[in-house]
Amino acid sequence: MLKRSIDKKLAAWKARPHHPLVLSGLRQTGKTFSVRAFGRASYGNVVYLDLRANKALRAAFSGDFDVDKMVLSITANMPGARFVPNDTLLILDEVQDSADARSSLKYWDLDGRYDVIATGSFLGVKGFREPYPRGIPVGYEEHLTMHPLDFCEFAVNMGISEEVLHHAQQSLTALEPLLPAVHAGLQELYHQFLIVGGMPEAVNTFLEAHDLNAVRSVQRGIIASIRDDFGRYKNAKGEDAVNETLKLRAEACLDSLPAQLSKEYKKFQYSKVDVAGNSPQKADGLQYLVDVGLVVKSYNLREISAPLEGQKIGNEFKVFFADTGLLVSQLEQGTAARILAGDLSSYKGAVAENMVASALSAAEKELYYYHAPSGSPELDFVVNLHGEPTILECKSTNGRATSMRYVLKNPKKYGAHPAIKLAATNVGGGEGFVTLPSYALGFLEKDAQALVAPSVSISLT
Repeated sequence: MLKRSIDKKLAAWKARPHHPLVLSGLRQTGKTFSVRAFGRASYGNVVYLDLRANKALRAAFSGDFDVDKMVLSITANMPGARFVPNDTLLILDEVQDSADARSSLKYWDLDGRYDVIATGSFLGVKGFREPYPRGIPVGYEEHLTMHPLDFCEFAVNMGISEEVLHHAQQSLTALEPLLPAVHAGLQELYHQFLIVGGMPEAVNTFLEAHDLNAVRSVQRGIIASIRDDFGRYKNAKGEDAVNETLKLRAEACLDSLPAQLSKEYKKFQYSKVDVAGNSPQKADGLQYLVDVGLVVKSYNLREISAPLEGQKIGNEFKVFFADTGLLVSQLEQGTAARILAGDLSSYKGAVAENMVASALSAAEKELYYYHAPSGSPELDFVVNLHGEPTILECKSTNGRATSMRYVLKNPKKYGAHPAIKLAATNVGGGEGFVTLPSYALGFLEKDAQALVAPSVSISLT
């Protein structure tokens, strides 16, 4: 069973006074698995309702929101279910498929005898359903978003000890070089993480044999499964339906991403989306990908100054995969082998840039970059760290970060800002900036020829 950072968050939620929890996120990130495992470990009784697969259970929430009546209806349909006050977790899986179940959270909260966690993958999707006729329980629910595994989670599941990770964390925080053997091992593991990513099924497949061809097959299957749901929504009768036009636009936007990211300037262009419609119509397809959590946007800035949201150019942005492993699975055969060898230059550094985007997004950071109207300078990322705009440049090797150096030398024009270069090197310094290893943010060919990644052994000695 994979060790996930969400486990600690769920335990902390249970340990304090709390409202029902709504856990959202991209499909197949492990929401259901983690919540059920948490329930088995933390409660004497777990009642699990799959509201997408079992339509009969939705009727339990269609009448009065009286908790005793809802319990009666649930147990009538689930003979083995037991509701014991103060020792029962009710899991409402795929809660977006039952508006009444979502609305009922207020009344479970007011009653207080049972803990409730609702999970869903379409909760932020515009147009998924008609407005909730009985309301969303604002003030009576808490929210968490589940992301793919980050680098630290990946490292833990690869067997890297807490002692090693603690050393890395301390060194990065103190801006001191890691022990050379630890740095080398983490850098090698990071290259594997770029390929495998953090989707649980892909990570589990990798753990079994380190077979990257098998991982690629799993990742492509995940993409295909997610695509199957594109355009799905609930009609006025609460039945499943598909908006075929939206589905085609979302698929075309997704298919365009490798070409979009292979450009020198990776600004997303609707002209490269091969589907009928004008830019605003194609934008619906792209927004759908954002809403389901498959991709994230990074916006260009007019200038580098706070608040960054006030400086963003709304129609000029880059688009990245939320999981870099899924991106790599969509690139040409041989890309994984080059990454494993330490060559991150494929697609003009898009893989390294995508990893930074996914790490920042998982940390709930809004993404921005700076691309001057003249084309230069261009900064990979500008992010709010510790309350001020911070420049982040990611290099596929240990390049000079020319644009960042230029901006730092011209504070009258661009302002004075903290700056970090992420590169394939240990902790170091620079003129006005800090250099950190590529993996630092994880702590804040032919099918016939199997590509097998080596196991990584890291020791403090």
